[in-house]
Amino acid sequence: MIHHREDARMGLQAPLWRAVTVFRGAALVYATVLMLAGSREHTRPWLGWTVLAAMVAWTVVTGVRYHDPAGRRWTWLTADLAVTLTCLLVSMLVVPAERLAAGGATLPMAWVAGVVLVWALRGGRRAGGIAALIVGAADLFLRGAVTSATVNGTVLLLLAGGVMGYVSRLTDDAEARLQRAVELEAATRERERLARGIHDSVLQVLALVQRRGTELGGEAAELGRLAGEQEAVLRSLVGVHDTAAAAGTADLRLLLGRYGSPRVTVSSPATPVLLPAAVAAEVAAAAGSALDNVTVHGGPAARAWVLVEQEPDAVTVSIRDDGPGIAPGRLAEAAASGRLGVAQSIQGRIRDLGGTVAISGGPGQGTEVELRVPVPRLG
Repeated sequence: MIHHREDARMGLQAPLWRAVTVFRGAALVYATVLMLAGSREHTRPWLGWTVLAAMVAWTVVTGVRYHDPAGRRWTWLTADLAVTLTCLLVSMLVVPAERLAAGGATLPMAWVAGVVLVWALRGGRRAGGIAALIVGAADLFLRGAVTSATVNGTVLLLLAGGVMGYVSRLTDDAEARLQRAVELEAATRERERLARGIHDSVLQVLALVQRRGTELGGEAAELGRLAGEQEAVLRSLVGVHDTAAAAGTADLRLLLGRYGSPRVTVSSPATPVLLPAAVAAEVAAAAGSALDNVTVHGGPAARAWVLVEQEPDAVTVSIRDDGPGIAPGRLAEAAASGRLGVAQSIQGRIRDLGGTVAISGGPGQGTEVELRVPVPRLG
């Protein structure tokens, strides 16, 4: 995985490496023009042309080598720096000393900036700065004194290394975002595949159990009823996924409306109650758990009423039933004994959303569960 990401990063930086090769070619043309113009003043013109030929050959070699991500290794970059310094320092054998001291052109001139750019591209701003300082120190040694030429040249090299290092970091960030986007797309496709599988298999089985249980009657009818409720819950979850994929939001009224039945009355506003799809799914699941508790503790004849209220900054869902109510301390006793239905399925879900849960009611008075969640900013 590490090598894969490194190769992907290098691939994303490929245009920058090509740009450095183009820069070196242009700088080589400039060095050739200066050689033609000043060769009469050179002490060893033949050596100057030899250095220029070496620069041409090295530009071709590095251009080919750096085109392949495998060739962008520090061994090659170190060799690149050594060749650049050699071409620069040979200038003292070709260009008169007094001309160099006065700020005259060296043999490679701007060509030396190429190695600073590749170091910054490969290792970031720090590596680019190191290469710039090394080249600047060699230029200072060559001229023998601190002049405006040495100062300006070093500053420009530092700026070039800093800018290229910054661009290199931007490409790293872009590659990381691209990697996360690819992983998110893969996860989304996997969820869609699972949703299709659920729709084609599990939901059909639950629907069959509901139908056959109703036909058989007795205890089988109760089993069929439970299967039907679970089918509705599962369909709502699959529906939430589809809504989230399409728009990123879901209408809480529609999710809670699936719980409606002859014994469950759902009341909601006339306008959509829009929440982020994941938030709406968790609120609906918590409400479904509360309705399951109504059946478990109140029996199949217990009735429930679900009320949805929308406020500017929050949404409240109240689930009230006419069951036997909750004895004092029963929730704490259930949690202590390991029965965490309310603590996890209801309170845990809403707590994770930054909301609150209020449970009230006493023996013979029914139970009311109030779910209140803040409304996140959409868009």
